[in-house]
Amino acid sequence: MTAPAALTIAGSDSSGGAGIQADLKTFAALGVYGASAITALTAQNTKGVTGIHLVPPDFLREQIDAVFADLAVGAVKIGMVGQLGAIDAITDALRRWSPTHVVLDPVMVATSGDRLLAPEAIDALRKKLVPLASVLTPNLPEAAALLDEPIAASEAAIERQGERLLAMGCRAVLIKGGHGQGQESVDYLIQASGSLALPAPRIATENTHGTGCSLSSAIAAELAKGAPLETAVGNAKTFISAAIANADRFTVGHGHGPIHHFHRFY
Repeated sequence: MTAPAALTIAGSDSSGGAGIQADLKTFAALGVYGASAITALTAQNTKGVTGIHLVPPDFLREQIDAVFADLAVGAVKIGMVGQLGAIDAITDALRRWSPTHVVLDPVMVATSGDRLLAPEAIDALRKKLVPLASVLTPNLPEAAALLDEPIAASEAAIERQGERLLAMGCRAVLIKGGHGQGQESVDYLIQASGSLALPAPRIATENTHGTGCSLSSAIAAELAKGAPLETAVGNAKTFISAAIANADRFTVGHGHGPIHHFHRFY
């Protein structure tokens, strides 16, 4: 039996809570074989990022090519790209290999506030990677940054921003409401056919490190298993909500600890 496989193209988190490590944990928890192409090494922990070492774009391209040349990749998740050269390398590789599903998480700033994408690369992200995405998964600040607009503060404003992002060429946009207010965290899935609100109770915890990375990789995992987009997003949100709800079962670090990817198992 061939296992469903997904590829994550992202940065490495030395503390294991976000980035490549969170993606691979998510893939494994959801029954998907995970492969990786690393864009950057970060020196970070639950309190913040202290250093970033960017991987040369040519070697990033080699990693992606090596995976596609051998594995049946059902979906690709793209997280931290770090630099303009990485965007060009990823764009070139994806155009050659034409994966069925691409989940783009436009990581620009870490939970700690540390910048993870060079400012000059944001326009390339808009023009080169967004049009290749099956689904774009920005949080409220990232959606605003991609559009050079204030952060949306109402459902109508969120839907308008989603429609503007959709016009950049991606097939769907999931605007995540974790940075919003209120008792519920509402994500909005915007497609050409309309929008769908996906509410979940807002969970009181400081342990949210890697939440965005894990949600986008959970969507990729579900797509790799053959789920339609709306089902994939719904299943991924259910998984992440439970991972956040169980995050306080153990203590990791002295800052924003990780979510519990393997809450179903221990």
